Amino acid sequence: MLALLATAGAAAGLAAAGYTWAALSPQSQIFGHTVVAGRDPSEFALTYDDGPNNPCTPQLLDLLAQHNVRATFFLIGKYVRQRPDLVRAIRSSGHLIGNHTVSHPWLTAASPRRVREELAGCNAAIEDAIGEPVRFFRPPHGARRPDVLRAAQELGLTPVLWNAMGYDWRAISSAEIVAHLERGIARNRRRGRGSNLLLHDGGHIAMGADRSQSVQATRLILNRHKPGPLRYVTVDAWS
Repeated sequence: MLALLATAGAAAGLAAAGYTWAALSPQSQIFGHTVVAGRDPSEFALTYDDGPNNPCTPQLLDLLAQHNVRATFFLIGKYVRQRPDLVRAIRSSGHLIGNHTVSHPWLTAASPRRVREELAGCNAAIEDAIGEPVRFFRPPHGARRPDVLRAAQELGLTPVLWNAMGYDWRAISSAEIVAHLERGIARNRRRGRGSNLLLHDGGHIAMGADRSQSVQATRLILNRHKPGPLRYVTVDAWS
């Protein structure tokens, strides 16, 4: 009996670990298709979460314009309502805008009704600001389950994850952020993949997060991996 209980417990543990991996791993396609990156290692996508955010979003826009690079910004709906002018500035600068929910919850812990409200509410906020439909969605923390992806599909949203992370929500330097990204880039090249670089121009706790190190990390990446030899794309190039 004890052996059977131990076996059952081990199986339950493995099942829980498998579910967690499927729900949180950026590479997992178990619960449904998500965009990660293309098959050309010379393609990079700079992606920014948790904006719009003053002053870091405008600083990024200026920097990206200097390098003639377009990026993808996944915006939080409550901040979109506060600063629709920044949202319009992002779009008028030629960047792609995506949905990052209204309030940045863990969607794997939310009810199906809450999931839909978060996605639909963020869509509405962005569409009110720029007058265009939203086509892409990044789940906060990368957390999803089958009904989250179904809700996104019903709202016309393509889910997007990443394959190189800067860990820039931590209190680390721009050099450390770049080191994390470079490890992801090297891994992606070994696998023959493009690099979908996850950075942040805001913070989900409150407007005004200091992302100056993320701006500097972007500068370092652009100087090290120059447009021309590499092609910087927005995530719609891989959908």
